[in-house]
Amino acid sequence: MRTLCPNLDREDGLETVLEVPIPEEMFASPKHRTRHNMKYHTDEKSAASVFGSRDAEIQLLLGVVGAPLIPHPIRSQHSINTKINDHPIEASMAKYIVQQYIAAAGGEGALNSIDSMYAMGKIKMVASEFSAGDGMGLNKGNMMKIKSVKNGSGEMGGFVLWQKRPDLWSIELVVSGCKISAGSDGKVAWRQTPWHHSHASRGPARPLRRSLQGLDPKSVANLFSTSICIGEKTVNEEDCFVLKLEAEPSSLKARSSSKVEVMRHTVWGYFSQRTGLLFQLEDTHLLRIKAPGNDVFWETTMESLILDYRTIDGVNIAHAGRTSVSLFRFGENTEGHTRTRMEEVWTIEEVDFNIKGLSADCFLPPSDLMKVDEMGHDVNKKSRLGFKTPKIRSCRRSVSKIMSIDEEDLEDYEADEES
Repeated sequence: MRTLCPNLDREDGLETVLEVPIPEEMFASPKHRTRHNMKYHTDEKSAASVFGSRDAEIQLLLGVVGAPLIPHPIRSQHSINTKINDHPIEASMAKYIVQQYIAAAGGEGALNSIDSMYAMGKIKMVASEFSAGDGMGLNKGNMMKIKSVKNGSGEMGGFVLWQKRPDLWSIELVVSGCKISAGSDGKVAWRQTPWHHSHASRGPARPLRRSLQGLDPKSVANLFSTSICIGEKTVNEEDCFVLKLEAEPSSLKARSSSKVEVMRHTVWGYFSQRTGLLFQLEDTHLLRIKAPGNDVFWETTMESLILDYRTIDGVNIAHAGRTSVSLFRFGENTEGHTRTRMEEVWTIEEVDFNIKGLSADCFLPPSDLMKVDEMGHDVNKKSRLGFKTPKIRSCRRSVSKIMSIDEEDLEDYEADEES
């Protein structure tokens, strides 16, 4: 990972220290080394044919895959090694599997010794497929296979993650020169993007999904401590126990509004029978956008394969993985149905624990987050940054129809389409 950017105006000038390190591959080709385009290039023609422009595709990727959250807050228990008696059989089996996971991850003592964490890694994202219409990609539908990270396509970047227990975290992620920031101060989770002012997520502060992709074993154990075991399944030739967790109704209600209802949010953890470690994390959530005459539904499914565990200070941490995303919009006439698939691969370059000087002040939200006008309304909702979303050329729907899975934005995007 490159931490310094060369001075592109003067050969004898000082290098710039990068806030977020970026992969060496972005400097590999001399033709890419310009101030305007210090980024990884892809085949833009196929993406532009669907999303209108490469900027729109990057906005889609960052909005969906950049910093998603887990369904509800994780209870930080005093002891993560709880009794398994006096519970229904499905819950008792889940608690036993979680205990085996704790042991495989390094043991309760090692996990409890970690107060804070830092991770730095590189990522590659791509919108791999778009389909629309009656057939949803079959004979009657309109499907376009764009590209895949497996053949080298994708937008490349890096991220830096800071976390301090119980629920303080902050992430900065840069993809092809576009940066997003997100975090939680324990009371509110927020996000800031180039096309949107800082805005808070509805409901209680929730943890970052990326942390639970093998980077924070204690939070994984606490998350699934109240789950149930629903059976076994083979994933990529790995036999796994499957644990299931449903978001609590109170959490779903807190995340809903008068126009957007979070109907369900479910998480599955696939724990290897061979190693005891988390092998795959999957979650899906369904939103309903209330509209006169015809409601619109959004279903988002994310599957993360968690790989390359290495021992750091006695704790097993995943250093690589791959996430597949399916984003499905339905509920209107069949012509309005769309499905978009995205992929992300990531590798972890650095991990460290118990960071000195990392205080709660490091996780304060941006200053513009809590701006309120005299009438008590959030002015951020009215002050978009003027990012104009282009139209999809293969379908009459705009790319905002695909992108707007953020619960706070959905009602605005759907209203824009109706006007």
